[in-house]
Amino acid sequence: MGMALLLLVEKCHDREPMAMNYTIEYEQETNGRWLAEVMELPGVVAYGRTDEDAISRVEALALRVLAERLENGETQGRSFTISFAAV
Repeated sequence: MGMALLLLVEKCHDREPMAMNYTIEYEQETNGRWLAEVMELPGVVAYGRTDEDAISRVEALALRVLAERLENGETQGRSFTISFAAV
């Protein structure tokens, strides 16, 4: 199973929108718990009691990873806004 998490990144200095798509893959394990993973962000994996729980947790973790990248200057100094859209 899978779904897409679309992050719309808009550069503030020239207002040219740039989209970054992240794919969330999720599945139920044999023990009943759900596993969700953001394929484009290595190590961004979360478990949950339901598929919605696992997806919610992995989305939050993905945001933390992206925030860490911003904090450490891994965005080449660009300012941008992030918004979510269901796809």
